Amino acid sequence: MKNFTSKYQILSFLLMLTFLTPSLVACAGGISPNGLLRADVAFAKSDKSRQSDPAVPDDDLKKLSVGNSQFAFDLYQALRGENDNLFYSPFSISVALAMTYAGARSQTEAQMAQTLHFLLPQAQLHPAINRLDLLLNPPQNGDDQDTATFQLNIANSLWGQKEFPFLPDFLDIIAVNYGSGLRLVDFIPEDKREEAWQAINEWVEQETNGKIEELIEEDILNEYTRLVLANAIYFKGDW
Repeated sequence: MKNFTSKYQILSFLLMLTFLTPSLVACAGGISPNGLLRADVAFAKSDKSRQSDPAVPDDDLKKLSVGNSQFAFDLYQALRGENDNLFYSPFSISVALAMTYAGARSQTEAQMAQTLHFLLPQAQLHPAINRLDLLLNPPQNGDDQDTATFQLNIANSLWGQKEFPFLPDFLDIIAVNYGSGLRLVDFIPEDKREEAWQAINEWVEQETNGKIEELIEEDILNEYTRLVLANAIYFKGDW
């Protein structure tokens, strides 16, 4: 049997939110911008570190897997029917949307949980996602990447309107469970919006090893955009 080596299989998607749920808006006390991505992009994050070995019951992981499988089937039904090959990662989509779900409450929270098939309460869901993500995508050094039979990089980023108030509790959740923060850009003036557009595309290009150079077109963003959620997957493997 011939050994077929796959080319780079990549999926990226972008979700833009032009408004935030009220539960995500509050006094931003305690937020300290740091970790500059580039000269014109600040990084706001909690001072808490990601939990590298969360204690999660096996039953929680099972419920997370069952729910994500159901979401995968629902999403496939929505995407199938095209003539092109379909390559997508339901888990990475769930992880990305779970980051914004951390700030959802009331009707928004209920609707997201129903659509994404989140079967755990938020206090258990985010640690379970963290645990599964660490199992699927463990930290690697350079030597590991050179000898691995495949490479998988799942990356998510949140891009928020600068000077917009975000709850410190929200930043704590995404820091502890996702190792993430909030990149601060300005979507309102046209020139600053162009800079934000360029910064997001540069991030995607970097996370996909240069395979996706322009995920979004410039006119997709507008002055009403307040939060952008970007998700990128880089996969290289032999089969």
